[in-house]
Amino acid sequence: MEKPILIGPFRQLLPMTGLPLKGALSDEQLPIVENAGVLVSKGRILEIGSFHKMQSQDVKLYPIEGDQVCMPGLIDAHTHICFSGSRARDYALRNSGKTYLEIAKAGGGIWDTVTQTRKASIEVLIQDILIRSQKHLAHGVTTIEVKSGYGLTVDEELKMLRAIKEAHEKAPQDLIATCLAAHMVPKDWNGTPTQYLEEISTKLFPILKSEKLANRVDAFIEQSAFSAEDIKPYFKMAKEQGFDITVHADQFTTGGSQVAVEFNAISADHLEASTQKEVELLGKSGTVATALPGASLGLGCDFTPARKLLDAGAALAIASDHNPGSAPMGDLMAQAAILGAFEKLSNAEVLAGITFRAAAALNLKDRGRLEKGMVADFISFATNDYQEITYHQGQMTPCNVWKDGNLLMTDGK
Repeated sequence: MEKPILIGPFRQLLPMTGLPLKGALSDEQLPIVENAGVLVSKGRILEIGSFHKMQSQDVKLYPIEGDQVCMPGLIDAHTHICFSGSRARDYALRNSGKTYLEIAKAGGGIWDTVTQTRKASIEVLIQDILIRSQKHLAHGVTTIEVKSGYGLTVDEELKMLRAIKEAHEKAPQDLIATCLAAHMVPKDWNGTPTQYLEEISTKLFPILKSEKLANRVDAFIEQSAFSAEDIKPYFKMAKEQGFDITVHADQFTTGGSQVAVEFNAISADHLEASTQKEVELLGKSGTVATALPGASLGLGCDFTPARKLLDAGAALAIASDHNPGSAPMGDLMAQAAILGAFEKLSNAEVLAGITFRAAAALNLKDRGRLEKGMVADFISFATNDYQEITYHQGQMTPCNVWKDGNLLMTDGK
């Protein structure tokens, strides 16, 4: 029988255990294990605790040299890394004062990416996802949600979701697929928004189930996309077929978060336009509020009211929104740290938002904390104080990344 592997000692280990899913957190609540070890077997955590006590057990030792801080692998709960092309022109036009509608009329916007993604082969999409996944791995991200939504026909959405599935089989991380066929009404669609959604739900949903391409359905509720009334029958159909619901909500105007709560969505993402009414609604709900600071940085708009959401009792996740249009940075830790500075979030709140609370936004119960039975996904930083991690705003990257107990990256390689 293969011996368990003991990894350590770590100067500090942040298991993220014993913390509530919802509401504000102080750094004093953050559990820290000194001189800790992680005991791993068959891709799962057997135990965490004193390295020296566990060292006396019958284990295989993987020694850690120098001071390091260990924490759960990061979880990016909202990305669009399946795409082709660039929108650098959009970024330049936005910074020159052009509006979203003006850029769209000039040939930019989401439709530009749809056009370029439709032209790409499935092989190209797979390779691009893997390249972007590797970038996330270097930043310590061990689970990545990946949306479709740049196909906007049944066949093109299937191409994207099949690319995500195959990339998942090849990528070092877990890729969690989400169907975002309701990203916008395609410009080449000749019917009504309702007819488009009916086609997607009747023709695409059954294939998602039969091929196991996605168990999550997303929609963009916004003036430039779909109205709340358009989306409700679509979500009803998705729920009846057993899909988890997530929503692009309250990015520019409100209304989406109310639909999210009404349908008991797993998460409501964006929320930059949320007022106190929406904040209180989310705070009382079981829907995770997911902030996307990368979109705020890319668009030059307000951040999600993260402080108000936490104080209202909401569960706050933080994700990168890595996409070619509004959030090309794709650096989760940098964005989370910046959001923390602007919204006055504790380190505990920031780290919770990219670990166990992000896991909740994906309805994943087996990761985001380091405790017995959890997936052995964890990362370490070359420092003796966990506070250095957010202090460096993404410039301190992990020196080691483990996925399922296997060392995938060491010294950034």
